[in-house]
Amino acid sequence: MAMVNQYVPGREGDISAADAALIKRRGEVLGPAYRLFYEKPLHIVRGEGVWLYDPEGNAYLDVYNNVASVGHCHPHVVEALSKQAGILNTHTRYLHETIVDYAAKLLTKFPAALKHVMFTCTGSEANDLALRIAKSYTKGTGVIITQLAYHGLTVAISELSPSLGDYVERGPQVKLVPAPDTYRIDGDVGAAFAAGVKQALADMKAQGIKPCALLVDGIFSSDGVFPGEPGFLKEAVEAVRAAGGIYIADEVQPGFGRVGPEFWGFARHGLVPDIVTVGKPMGNGHPIAGAIMQPHVVEEFGRRSRYFNTFGGNPVSCAVGRAVLEVIENEGLAANAGKVGEYMKAGLQRLRQRYDVIGDVRGAGLFLGLEFVKDRRTKEPQAEAATHVVNDLRRRKVLISATGPGANILKIRPPLVFTQEHADIFLDATEKALASF
Repeated sequence: MAMVNQYVPGREGDISAADAALIKRRGEVLGPAYRLFYEKPLHIVRGEGVWLYDPEGNAYLDVYNNVASVGHCHPHVVEALSKQAGILNTHTRYLHETIVDYAAKLLTKFPAALKHVMFTCTGSEANDLALRIAKSYTKGTGVIITQLAYHGLTVAISELSPSLGDYVERGPQVKLVPAPDTYRIDGDVGAAFAAGVKQALADMKAQGIKPCALLVDGIFSSDGVFPGEPGFLKEAVEAVRAAGGIYIADEVQPGFGRVGPEFWGFARHGLVPDIVTVGKPMGNGHPIAGAIMQPHVVEEFGRRSRYFNTFGGNPVSCAVGRAVLEVIENEGLAANAGKVGEYMKAGLQRLRQRYDVIGDVRGAGLFLGLEFVKDRRTKEPQAEAATHVVNDLRRRKVLISATGPGANILKIRPPLVFTQEHADIFLDATEKALASF
C-alpha cells in the first residue's frame, strides 16, 4: 500500500532551515525505517483538545488521531497520571488496588461472558498474547485475517499484518481473505465475506492445518474502512467456531466509543467474541493495552503458563485508563461520536453530490471513510486525489491521512470530543481542497 501522505527526503527547500536540520538529526539517530507524515512534515510542540500546535503557535485541527481519544492532554487524564506517578508505580506481582478497580470498571463495558482482563503495553502485545491463548485453547495454528489487515509489530503479529508490506514472511498457517468491501460487493456482504472465510478453512483442511482463530478489526480500517451493515460478521464467525477456531475481535482502533453508542465494533454485529484486544485510545496517548476474554478460553493457558509483563497493568497506566473511561462516560463521548459522525457523514455525502471524484462515503460513529475514484462506473481507485486532499488540508491546517489497497481512501477518525463546529471546519476545508484538485 502506497503512503499518500509521506514525506520524501530531498524536498528540504519546501521547509524551514530549522526543520530541515531537525529532519537530518532525526535520520542520523533514528535510522532509515521511520517515516514522517505529509509532503511537508509537520513540527508539533503542543496539543489541547482537538488541536495541535506548531512552534509558531499555529493551530491544526486533528481529524485523524484516535490515540488521543478524549482529546489531547485532557485535564482529568493528566491529573490522574500525575497524581498516581507521585504515589506509586510498580508491577503486577505486588498487590495494589488500582489494577483491580480499573479491570472491574473496564469489564462493565463488555458482555457478561467476558470476565478476565490481561494487561499489556501495546496493541501489538495484546494481539500477540491473544494469539498465544488462542493456540493454547484450540490446539490449532491456522489464523484468518483480511488482505490488508494491520494487527501489530511483533514477529508473530507482523505475520498477521499484511499492510506492513511484502517483506514480512507469512507461513501457510496464515490465510488472507478479501475484506468486506461494501462499495464493490454486489449483494450480501456478509455472505461474500463468509465465503472467503469458508474457503480459507477449506484450504487449511486440505493442508492439514487446524484452525485457531479469525482475527479481524471490526471496522476493517486498514482495508479501507468498511463497517458494513450491523450483523454481517455473524456468518463468518459461526463458520470459524464450527471448524474449531475462535473469534478474536481487534478493537484497538474501533473501540472505546469510536463507533458510537455501541461502544465496540463487534457490538454492532450482536456478537460476543472469545477474546477482545484493546489499546491505543484506552490510555489517551499513554501506552496501555490488553486482552479481555471468556474464562474457559484462558483456563489451560493460565494453568500451564506464567504471564508477566513488567509495565502492563502498572498503577500509573491503570489510573490513566480509569480516567479515560470516566471522561468517556461523564462527557457522553460515545453518544457524541454517533451524533457528530452522522453529521459529518451527511456533509461528506453532500460533497459527493458535487464532486464526481468521490466514489463512496461510509463509516460508523467518528470513524469514516471517503473513497476517491477515477470513474464511478469502474470504481478504479484515484490515489492522486487522496494525495492532493491530504496535503492540501495540511496546508489549510487540517490533519488527515489515507488508507486502503489503492491508497485512495481518507481515514477520518478525530478525537471523540469533536463537535459539529469542528466538523464544519473540516468539511469546508475539504471542499476547498477538492475544488483545487
